[in-house]
Amino acid sequence: MAPSLLARYLARRLALLVTTLWGVVTIVFLLIKAIPGDEAQAAAGVTATPEQVEVVRQRLGLDESVVQQYLNYLGRLMHGDLGTSIFTFQPVLGDLHQLIPYTVELVGLAMLINLTCGVPLGVLAAARHRTRTDNSVRLAAIFCGALPTFWLAMIAQTLIGRKLGLVPISGVSTLGVDVPRRTGFLTVDSLLAGDLTAFSDALAHLVLPAAVLAIPFMSFVIRVVRGSMITALEADHVTAARAKGARERTVLLQHGLRNAIAPVSTLVGLQVGWMMGGAVMVETVFSRPGFGSYLTQAVAQKDTFAVIGMVLVVGVIVTFVGLVVDLVQLAADPRVRLLETRRASA
Repeated sequence: MAPSLLARYLARRLALLVTTLWGVVTIVFLLIKAIPGDEAQAAAGVTATPEQVEVVRQRLGLDESVVQQYLNYLGRLMHGDLGTSIFTFQPVLGDLHQLIPYTVELVGLAMLINLTCGVPLGVLAAARHRTRTDNSVRLAAIFCGALPTFWLAMIAQTLIGRKLGLVPISGVSTLGVDVPRRTGFLTVDSLLAGDLTAFSDALAHLVLPAAVLAIPFMSFVIRVVRGSMITALEADHVTAARAKGARERTVLLQHGLRNAIAPVSTLVGLQVGWMMGGAVMVETVFSRPGFGSYLTQAVAQKDTFAVIGMVLVVGVIVTFVGLVVDLVQLAADPRVRLLETRRASA
């Protein structure tokens, strides 16, 4: 890949990122302001006197017009200040710094389960095209995709957690099990500390919520892999390869699965954003700290800066993952590079 082409591509994506985040900030700010309720009253508490509420209103700058509040916020945002939460009375950036590892850890394991189960099932369905195995996998994919996350979470808690007692059903660690916090990721910190008991405990608390989050998304991966591989395996050059005596395993991996990687990588970029949204529900049901509980409290308290800060962080994470996926495709697919070259020279 030519360095000039890569530089122009990154510049265009960075400009798109800034524009997108600015639009997100503006829309969320206006929507939060449109929600009925008094932010100053919520921040001061229900027992606060009118004078105390007025003091809080002036201290938070809520006595100014909405337009001036918006401009003030954009000014602070340019300096990396996401504002102060009226619920925790802490800088929003500090709150999110503590919560991000919990949600990223959950989404990361869910994506791992999603791919390690979804891709092989898609390959199996494509290899057994128009057989009972194919029909069974397709039926399972449709069933998984139709399961509501909150219902699945409650069923998993009841059957796997309470009835069978295989894993904990709430929280992130057992009381008394603690490790020094370095990165904020419990599994990583326990490994860095060499504490396998803490690692097993953190993983046991994480695996059930991650599986619940992954199952509905697995349906998309199965169908994309199956469809891409069937299309690739019906190509003339694959038929010729089989006629020349190529092993079926080689045909599946080199001709089928290779063609399925590009659409799956695109789907993974999209699913990261969807999973961040789905994590809100899962964290709430499993009583895990993270974006879910923080967003619930922030919206209920009309905590404008907290909501915007969380949406911004999620937007940056999703956009970054999308950029990585696009760069992988740009490096791996000559057709994408040709398209970008033509776009740059236009």
